[in-house]
Amino acid sequence: MKANPTTIVIFFIMVALLSGFVVLGPFADETVLYQVGSITLGTVLISLCFSLLTEDYSWTDRLWSTLPVAFAWIYAYKAGFSLPVVVSALLVTIWGARLTFNFSRRGGYTGEEDYRWKILHEKIGNPVRWFFFNLLFIALYQQFLFIAFTSPLGLLPSTNVPFSPLSFIAIFLFVCFLSIETIADQQQYTFQQAKYQMLPRKDELEDEYTQGFRSSGLFRYSRHPNYFGELGVWWSIYLYSVSFHGSLLHYTIAGPILLTLLFIGSTIFTESITSSKYPEYATYKEKAGAIIFRFW
Repeated sequence: MKANPTTIVIFFIMVALLSGFVVLGPFADETVLYQVGSITLGTVLISLCFSLLTEDYSWTDRLWSTLPVAFAWIYAYKAGFSLPVVVSALLVTIWGARLTFNFSRRGGYTGEEDYRWKILHEKIGNPVRWFFFNLLFIALYQQFLFIAFTSPLGLLPSTNVPFSPLSFIAIFLFVCFLSIETIADQQQYTFQQAKYQMLPRKDELEDEYTQGFRSSGLFRYSRHPNYFGELGVWWSIYLYSVSFHGSLLHYTIAGPILLTLLFIGSTIFTESITSSKYPEYATYKEKAGAIIFRFW
C-alpha cells in the first residue's frame, strides 16, 4: 500500500472518528488535556501504522496544520465557547487553513513525502534504529508538540471577560507573523516552480535560479523567514493566552520554547543538505540570518 489520496482520506477519517469518540464518548467529562493527550496517543499509533504500511513518513506532517486546529476547538468546546477562547480558536483555524493550503499545493495530500525523511532514512540505515526514530521522534515527539504549543489555550477563561491591551497587541502580532509566513511561502513557492520551468521565470531572478536557491525578497534578511513567521504565530498565541492570566510567565511557555528548539534543529539539518547541493550557500549564510531577520 502506498500513500495516495485514498489512503490519506482513510487516515483522516480514522483521526476524526478517534477525536469524536474521545471528546463526545466515554471520556467526555475528562479534562481538556486528558482528551487531547488521548487523541494524540491514538494519532501516534495510527501514524506509525500507516508509515509502516506505506513506507511514507510524512503522516505527522499531514497532521501539523490540522490536529492543532481540532485541539483549539476542543479547548473552545470545553470552555463553553467563551469569547476569548473562540477568538483563539479562530486565529488557529486561520493559521491552519493557510498552512494546509500551502502543504496541499506542494503535494502533501496526494502522496508527496518530505524529502528530508528519505535522506535521514538513508543516513540512519539500520531498520531497527529507523523504526525507533520513526516512533519516538517523527510520531511521538512531534505530535507531543501539538499538545505543548496549544496548551496555553487552557489559560483562557470560560467567561466573557474584557480583553486587555496586551490581548489586542498579541492579536496584532499574530496577524503580522502570519503575514510574514504567508509572503515567505509564496515567494519560495513561485521561485521553486519557476526554477523547474513550471511557471514563467523572472529576468531579475535569473542569477538566483542559477545558484539554486532564493536570496531575495524576505529571504534577503532571513534564510528561513517562514520559520520566523511560524514561531512568531505560536509565541503570539502564548502572549494572547497569558494576557488573561495575570502573569507573563506560565509553565505552558514550554510549548513555544520546544517548538523553537525543533525549528533550530530543523534549520541545522536542512541547511546541511542545502550547503552540500549549492556551493554559494555558504556565502549566503554570511549575509542573511538563520531564522531571525538580519537587516545589516
